[in-house]
Amino acid sequence: MVKVCVTGIGLVSALGGSLEDSWRNLIAGKSGIRLHQPFPELTPLPLGLIGEQPSELTRLTQMVVASALQDSGLVAPLADCAVVIGSSRSYQASWEMLARQMYNANDFPVSSFGNWLDTLPHFNAIAAARQIGASGIVLAPMTACATGIWSIAQAAMLIQTGQCQQAIAGAVEAPITPLTLAGFQQMGALAKTGAYPFDLHREGLVLGEGAAVFVLESAEFAKQRQAKVYGEILGFGLTNDAYHSNSPEPEGKSAIAAIKQCLERSCLSPADIDYIHAHGTATQLNDQMESMVIQRMFPQGVAVSSTKGSTGHTLGASGALGVAFSFMALKHQILPPCLGLRQPEFDLDIVTAARLSKIRQVLCLSFGFGGQNAAIALAAL
Repeated sequence: MVKVCVTGIGLVSALGGSLEDSWRNLIAGKSGIRLHQPFPELTPLPLGLIGEQPSELTRLTQMVVASALQDSGLVAPLADCAVVIGSSRSYQASWEMLARQMYNANDFPVSSFGNWLDTLPHFNAIAAARQIGASGIVLAPMTACATGIWSIAQAAMLIQTGQCQQAIAGAVEAPITPLTLAGFQQMGALAKTGAYPFDLHREGLVLGEGAAVFVLESAEFAKQRQAKVYGEILGFGLTNDAYHSNSPEPEGKSAIAAIKQCLERSCLSPADIDYIHAHGTATQLNDQMESMVIQRMFPQGVAVSSTKGSTGHTLGASGALGVAFSFMALKHQILPPCLGLRQPEFDLDIVTAARLSKIRQVLCLSFGFGGQNAAIALAAL
């Protein structure tokens, strides 16, 4: 089997404008969540904004792709590099703007919205391909909050099957729009004061902006160009509940199957995992299901944390952010904290403050609407 390595990471979050800044603030126990009112028609809410106003998808993508390339030591154009950039909301903000303009005008020509084709859901991946001068495979996964891990897994598969030697992969999310906020509010899923994953008094999720993009290469190719390596993608598991539009299957059967697949493909046992970066949305149902799954799959106990108390829930990008923070945990041998946890509801070894620890293998989990389950195993080389 072809080994797949990560040689570059670009990350932007409410915690910082770079991977290093976000990691430093995360380890220091800081949060990027603040009370904001970006839209006057909606009440103030805790949000993980990168700036003072909602970010723009194209700009976020350009930033993280450029950061990932710079970090990897690669220089565009990269004609044969595959691109797998996903998003669960994509250009929704642009479409909401178009809808408002059409609603407020009696005779509104669509042509006045510029080239609306550039806002089709998959065009962000195409824009990234243009940015790096790639003319090969371009994929744009949309699997709700599992999108980030799905994207990395698809890119790894392209390399493992010999379709390319390099890939840019990850997810970008700029979800702070009136419709997204109103929709989650209508569901009763939004927190009123902050994100408290796995806490007895958790209120719900806090929406956040963020993006994380990785340069993936075959180990042989990375060695040839003497690239620095963050670590290796060992394997992944991808399943679907086929149960409900927005509630996880109560027994977690499909989530367990995804973790089992991931461990089997990675040639690991549950006892080999030193840390789990949990999905940990701070919603009642997700945290309950995820805790049960972890307890059942890892009865020996394993360190667990969710970083959404620091970044907010970045929806489709959340798994990609989790993978980036997991590679930093491997690099620095530090477990990142689960910020916001005061009174645990579940019997888990939850990391409440940054902790030095020997970390060899890490499992990162994501669970998305529609019953999407994703697990990915990572290791230091």
